[in-house]
Amino acid sequence: MTDALKRLSEEGVAIWLDDLSRKRITSGNLAELIDQQHVVGVTTNPSIFQKAISHGDGYEQQLADLAARKVTVDEAIRMITTADVRDAADILRPVFDATEGQDGRVSIEVDPRLAHNTAATIAEAKQLAWLVDRPNTLIKIPATKAGLPAITEVIGKGISVNVTLIFSLERYREVMDAYLAGLEKAKAAGLDLSKIHSVASFFVSRVDSEIDKRLDALGTDEAKALKGKAALANARLAYEAYEEVFSSDRFAALDKAQANRQRPLWASTGVKDPAYKDTLYVVDLVAPGTVNTMPEATLDATADHGEITGNTIAGTYDQSRTEIAAVEKLGISYDDVVQVLEDEGVDKFEASWNDLLKSTEAELQRLAPSEG
Repeated sequence: MTDALKRLSEEGVAIWLDDLSRKRITSGNLAELIDQQHVVGVTTNPSIFQKAISHGDGYEQQLADLAARKVTVDEAIRMITTADVRDAADILRPVFDATEGQDGRVSIEVDPRLAHNTAATIAEAKQLAWLVDRPNTLIKIPATKAGLPAITEVIGKGISVNVTLIFSLERYREVMDAYLAGLEKAKAAGLDLSKIHSVASFFVSRVDSEIDKRLDALGTDEAKALKGKAALANARLAYEAYEEVFSSDRFAALDKAQANRQRPLWASTGVKDPAYKDTLYVVDLVAPGTVNTMPEATLDATADHGEITGNTIAGTYDQSRTEIAAVEKLGISYDDVVQVLEDEGVDKFEASWNDLLKSTEAELQRLAPSEG
């Protein structure tokens, strides 16, 4: 069952799980995935927590205790989510130690309502790092315009970061620039750069979903022939940018001070269109120094029938540029697509967070002890 996942790991792809719940922690499932499925990290987001807390079990006692203390709903959510991340980080600690901090990581996101507020994002990142209090945590900061200076500031303070919601190649380059600027600040402050890690979460399947929708609207044979190609092309060109930036003179100076590369992380790798193979965004994005964070269904599909044939990114850059250009030639604006996706991404996480606030508040009211 795990040969494909083992092969994927051997190709230099770190396998992370894009899911977390208290049941997954307490049942031993997470430990089992680490032991048997080569999982070496975990990512969370507001939607994952909303689903876990609203529909999962294992939270009743903590919610009752929080209700008894009459905490605010915002504080309750932070207490619950950071407890899960802390416990997951402890389970992954042996991986963290074995990989000298590269893997064994658990990500937790700043409040999505702060996505366009730089100062609040910085403050929240510092608070989350303090609250979880585990060296193998990554604080997730969205790659909005307001997020970029926050990334630099937080990295500059020695806090490891997972930059999320990256869709465009231009924004990805800005993210890498923000990371390097943060490392330069950390170096100037005398911090140990070898302890600072980062991944850049480049979203994949949503690009196909948006572009395919527009290709379907055109309805021509030429348009149909381009379906399912843009997301891979976009991600592969992101890897080209990564290779370029981290072989630059600017990074070489940081490399001498033991700085780590910011690895590209393929996010949103569950296939949305059932017409595509369910391992598409795994087997066709294999390259050294990458992370692929998968929902469990994608992890299982890869373990069961994923065909790992070596590096599937090398040598694809010209073809990838051709495919993106062909989509643009049909009148579909790449810049418009990626902006729509970024806006939608922020909105979806904020909506999930608001749903989580409502459902948690209802639970706190239900469990509140009667007066007297």
